Amino acid sequence: MKALLNTTTQFEQVATIVAERVAQLLCAEVFVLDQDAFVIASSNPKLIKSSFNYIYKEIAFNYLRVPLSFNTQVGEVIVCKPHNGEVISSRLVQELVELVISQTTVIDTLLNQHQLKDKFIYDLLHGFINEETTVIRYSKLLGIDLAPPRAVILISAADSISKNDFFHQIQPEKIQVEIRRWANQVIRSVVSFFHLPKDTICAYIGNGEVAVLKASDTKNLRSWANHGDIPEQCSSSWANLTALKRAARALLTYLQDETGMSLNIGIGRYHPGIRGLAQSYEDARAALSLGCRFGDRNQVHCLDGLGIAAFVGVGDEQTKIELAAYLLSPLNHEPELLVTLDTFFAEDCCLSSTANRLSIHRNTLSYRLDKVNLLTGLNPRHFDDAVQIRLALLLRKLSISARGG
Repeated sequence: MKALLNTTTQFEQVATIVAERVAQLLCAEVFVLDQDAFVIASSNPKLIKSSFNYIYKEIAFNYLRVPLSFNTQVGEVIVCKPHNGEVISSRLVQELVELVISQTTVIDTLLNQHQLKDKFIYDLLHGFINEETTVIRYSKLLGIDLAPPRAVILISAADSISKNDFFHQIQPEKIQVEIRRWANQVIRSVVSFFHLPKDTICAYIGNGEVAVLKASDTKNLRSWANHGDIPEQCSSSWANLTALKRAARALLTYLQDETGMSLNIGIGRYHPGIRGLAQSYEDARAALSLGCRFGDRNQVHCLDGLGIAAFVGVGDEQTKIELAAYLLSPLNHEPELLVTLDTFFAEDCCLSSTANRLSIHRNTLSYRLDKVNLLTGLNPRHFDDAVQIRLALLLRKLSISARGG
């Protein structure tokens, strides 16, 4: 994300728009001057940066001057007689110019407000803002409510944009305009889907991606929650994650219908505190990147659904330990099943030798493995699932050992 435009540049942009619109409406030559009477915008581009007093040493009575102010910058709009000879009252001209100025500055202020919000959320998610007091102050100014627990939903159209011939046919400077238009459409659709009062929790963060800071508490996910979604001993980081994934899948279908584009979504876990949003973004970013690389496109991706890729591709050890704990959490009150799994893997997944070592009937072993599949959704008899369970067990032991348990 690039830094926001400075005040002087913004003033010049507003001046350019005012000069073009007034000249078009009145069929007259128009100049916008800065506080030093230099031309900063004109219907005659050749005169920009010239001194207006030097160009027109004798200002006739038929020039109309209208004050212009934006933020801390001041200037004035000079309107000449219409080219077509039409006589227009000075009062009407002044009111028309003031209306154009008002409309232009209001629109530009709104755009700057969106730019500020996008930049703030971008910095927040990337950990560039370290002071919590600063985060709270700016979030209040921008109308962003960070009080509810929030998790990051990352919506990406990067694949669709890179493969779309349209974006390769238009001029480079127009590509970002079109991408921004897509982002605005996505944000409006997200607001509509979640029935939000406004779009303050949504931001375009560049590279064809929109971030949504979704309230992830039970109250705000009630429509997608089912009884028994949350494992009894599940960490708060994984609480309501199943409901959040249901919401994201429904959102993906809705967005694809609305935009007609190929989209991917990455889901981040909830992490406590304002700084936890950066961690949630890292989860969503990892899930999106690994999911698109190793899984299917046009899908919702989350760390717990990446399979072996999550344990291999995620660099943060603590995240992998927490993922392992989450995958095994349905077995927290099933010590017999944990012993069975350890023995099963120690015996190279051989049913007969595992049953002999445990001194149980082979049918009993099959029942236990079926129960593991039922509780965790992972089948120890299938290679990929077995590897996930094995890695999760190893990380679980590593965590217990580190705690001195």
